[in-house]
Parts: sequence; structure tokens; C-alpha cells
Amino acid sequence: MNAAPADQIRLLDLQAIDSKLDQLAHRRRGLPEHAEIEKATADHTALKDLVVAAEAQKGDTARELTKAEQDVEQVRARAARNQQRLDSGAITSPKDLENLQHEIGSLAKRQGDLEEVVLEIMERQESAKTRVEELSARLEHSTIVLTEAEGRRDAAFAEIDGEADKVKRDRETVAAVIPADLLKVYAKLRETQGGVGAARLYQRRCEGCRTEFSITELNAIKAEPADKVVRCENCSRILVRTADSGV
Repeated sequence: MNAAPADQIRLLDLQAIDSKLDQLAHRRRGLPEHAEIEKATADHTALKDLVVAAEAQKGDTARELTKAEQDVEQVRARAARNQQRLDSGAITSPKDLENLQHEIGSLAKRQGDLEEVVLEIMERQESAKTRVEELSARLEHSTIVLTEAEGRRDAAFAEIDGEADKVKRDRETVAAVIPADLLKVYAKLRETQGGVGAARLYQRRCEGCRTEFSITELNAIKAEPADKVVRCENCSRILVRTADSGV
């Protein structure tokens, strides 16, 4: 392939621009905020799950407390009715009176046991309420942490993308004056050679792969016409000759 020396040198300008774009893309991917957001998101999700579980436990405890209080009320009401029957004097049979008094005593014990259960459930309900409040506060804080990290990331994105847009405009200007066939070869080499499609020959060395050429190899390159597109025999990149190449 042949191309005017000036067009070949423009490839170096294009390569510098593309390398800059690659650096910006790498910087965008490597922002520390990505790790922060990943951790903050994981923490936020875990806390949401804990809050849901704590709310469910609180709800279960509330229903358990309601049922226990209803049980106490039923026993209390029955005991009150029995006491009224006893106080009314309507029961005259000694055996019936003894049975009624025994039942009243049993109900009193049952009421006491149930009230102990109510107190135990109330303690658990208070603990469940406290846990929900604590976890909700932590969840709210994790939301702030995540939002702030996303804000820093977005600000960094805006800065990098703004710089990248300017560099892309510069690239369009440079690429517009390079022959299409030369651009095609350069683009293909960039894909296969780690983002570097053209490298300068500088002081006997390919700046793409850092290979140093022998005198014989340099003489062979020097013998090529100025418009010949020379390729590095080691890395296959376009080898651009300049005034500093020593050939």
C-alpha cells in the first residue's frame, strides 16, 4: 500500500487521539465510585431485606399480642360472670358453690398465666419495633450513601464525556483528511494490536512494540519509497517514518 508521507504522519496524530480516547474510556470504567456504588447497592439491598423481615416479625408479634389479649379478656369476662353468680346467692347447692369457687380460682390462675404471656409478647413487640426503627434508619443512611456515590460518578462521567466529545471532534477533523484505505488498515490493526495501529520509527526502534532494528533492517526500510506504507515485521503495525527516524 502507498500513501503520501504527510498522510502517514497524520496517522500518528490520529493514533495519539485514539489513545487519548482509550485512556478516557479506561478512566471512565475504572472510577472508584463504581466499587463504592456496587458495595452501597449491596448494602442497601441487604438492609431492605432486613427491614422487610423485621416489619414482618413486628406484624406477627402484633397479631400474636392481639390474640393473647383476647384470650385474657375472655378469661376475665368468664371469671366476672362466675363471680356475679356467686355473689347473687342464686346458687344454694354446696357442691355447686364449691365447683364454682374452684372454677373462679382456676380462671384467676389462668388469667395470671395469660397476662404473663401478654407481657412477654409486649417485650418482644417492643424489641421488634426498635429493630425496625434501627434498620429503617440504617436503610435511610444507605440510601444517602448510594445517592452521593452515584452523584460523584455522574459528575465524573460528565467531565470525562465532555472531554471525550472534544477529542472526538478533533479526531473527525484529522480522520477526514486521511485516505479511506489507509484508515481501514489502521482501524483493523488497532483492533488486533491492543489499540495501537500506527507507531513511529524513532532512533532505530518501533515505538509500538519497542523492537530495535538492525542496520540491515534500517537500510531496507530506508530503501523503500517515501510513499510506501511500511509495516513493522515484529508487530505488523504501520511504521511511520519521520525526520527523527534516522533513515
